[in-house]
Amino acid sequence: MSKQIAVRLPEDIVEFVDGLVSAGEASSRAAVVSRALERERRRVVAARDAAILARAGDDPDMDALARHVTASPLGLE
Repeated sequence: MSKQIAVRLPEDIVEFVDGLVSAGEASSRAAVVSRALERERRRVVAARDAAILARAGDDPDMDALARHVTASPLGLE
């Protein structure tokens, strides 16, 4: 389900959004706004998770896992 809202944006932001739509990088203004807000939501959640992890302190098991993962190839070839 979606809900329609009205927002006021600076003219330069609207021009940027319209440029993305004109270039075919987005299907509509709403798609650009939705994508930006989803990205912001992920950023906020990641920042919250990072703060929780920072408060939790050191975890030897997670440190070992992090070392292992950073030394492993991603397999993106």
